[in-house]
Amino acid sequence: MPAKKKKILITGGTGFLGAHIVRKFLDAGEKNLRVMASSVPEWMTDEGIEPAVGSVTDEKDVTAAVKDVSAIYHLAGKVSRDNEDAAVMNRVHVQGTRILCEAATKAKVKTIILASSSGTIAISERDEILDETFPPPMELISRFAYYSSKFYQEKTAVENFSGKGQKLVIINPSLLLGPGDERLSSTKPVLDFLARKIPYTPSGGLNFVDVRDTADAFVNSLDKGEHREKYLLGAENMTFEEFFGRLERLSGISAPMLRVPKSFSVPAANFVDSFFKSRKNASPIEAKEVEIAEMFWYFDSSKAEESLGFDPRDPQQTLNDTIKYLRKDFLGEGVFGAS
Repeated sequence: MPAKKKKILITGGTGFLGAHIVRKFLDAGEKNLRVMASSVPEWMTDEGIEPAVGSVTDEKDVTAAVKDVSAIYHLAGKVSRDNEDAAVMNRVHVQGTRILCEAATKAKVKTIILASSSGTIAISERDEILDETFPPPMELISRFAYYSSKFYQEKTAVENFSGKGQKLVIINPSLLLGPGDERLSSTKPVLDFLARKIPYTPSGGLNFVDVRDTADAFVNSLDKGEHREKYLLGAENMTFEEFFGRLERLSGISAPMLRVPKSFSVPAANFVDSFFKSRKNASPIEAKEVEIAEMFWYFDSSKAEESLGFDPRDPQQTLNDTIKYLRKDFLGEGVFGAS
């Protein structure tokens, strides 16, 4: 009797990136998939995907999920720019990763592919292009609870999954754009632009990447990724002025005309945020989002291109597809079909 083929487990497989990775595997003919999430959509179970309903912070759920698994894509996480969510993010990213790694070791899982963030490496107050050889800028990372929790998630994975015969690959994508972000976990800045909710153009710069190209690199990393190596995934570096200019040309929505220096925007945002929170009201401004937009998130993805076959498409296509998706699914345009 032939040995039962082991599963590939994808934690957080119902999210923006996770769903694209699942589809990539299905398109490639992979049948032995298991998705761990709080709930698994019907389309996945209809495709023969085994659901593992639960949380990575629950040891019993994780022990059951890693049984008969050869490789894990660890994508489960909490995205928030609000430092008040630090405890939740640390519980999911750090504690959840430790629980997963310990259970995976006991279950003799061979490989973990960890989804982290470019923000654990490529963040600067200056216009400079970084890569995986640069030391983590801890003074900057520590300002933002999300990126800090992702940094310690990486550290936890290295400490708990580096035994003999084990392979840990860390992937660090930038801002994910493209179609399919049902929870707006990543594409909300573009939606805010389309809805004219962005009052000014920040002075910083960003990097973004197409979620579909990112999914390709994740799938490739199973065979091509090297143990304890990190891979930055990004398509293009551009200032927010350039980014908004492209969105304006593609969408017909005017970019914010107002320019505010960093020396004013960050203190003003912190003041407004504190004022509203002191009165127990929701702030119209997320102070940390303003501070993030004044940083530079530039980097070089040559390592991933050479090692993982990462091949980013034209950023113009990514932006256009993101706009079309958001307009159709969130702004209601074209809801009645073509005229």
